[in-house]
Amino acid sequence: MKQWMGVPVVGALLLSACVTINVYFPAAEAKEAAKEFVEKVIQNADKVEVKEMPPAGGGGMAMRQVIRSDLSGFDPWVLVGIGSAQAQAAPDITIKTPAIQAIQTRMEARFASILRAGFDSGALGFTEDGFITVRDPSKVDLKDRVALNSAVADDNRDRKAVYREVAVANGHPEWEDQIRAVFARQWIASARPGWWYQSGGSWKQK
Repeated sequence: MKQWMGVPVVGALLLSACVTINVYFPAAEAKEAAKEFVEKVIQNADKVEVKEMPPAGGGGMAMRQVIRSDLSGFDPWVLVGIGSAQAQAAPDITIKTPAIQAIQTRMEARFASILRAGFDSGALGFTEDGFITVRDPSKVDLKDRVALNSAVADDNRDRKAVYREVAVANGHPEWEDQIRAVFARQWIASARPGWWYQSGGSWKQK
């Protein structure tokens, strides 16, 4: 009787051991991927031509037309073998999927058209959790605040989406929080001199 009672116990222990085995999070690879993504968003904002369009009806905020000066926003080869990264034996981080690159392209255009000016003026800041916020609305003309708030909301939606997409694209949705933390550090690391960011709950300027 004692011999048979020991079988379920051994089985339970084996099951428990299997549950606790996790694929390690490739922190170094995630950092490199985040740097590539973030720098492309910020640097490519320097490669677009922003034309001021007169406001319709003669009032309100001027429209900004963003014209890409290069075609680096999308790599057509990502359409071939999208799932190849997931088939690799060793964990890796890929950001070369249509969904991720579509988000990246939107963020580049938004950064060039309105967000960069907000960071340059000190109105915007990077938060510690990988998002952006209006740090000092007094740095923005009253007539432009609605447009800026809308752009911040849109960008934060894209940020949340890209952190999720990167985790899912690499076959580990459970990595989303870790991906977001890595990107959060990279946004701050890539911030230009004079831009604001959160650290330890307080605002600091690079």
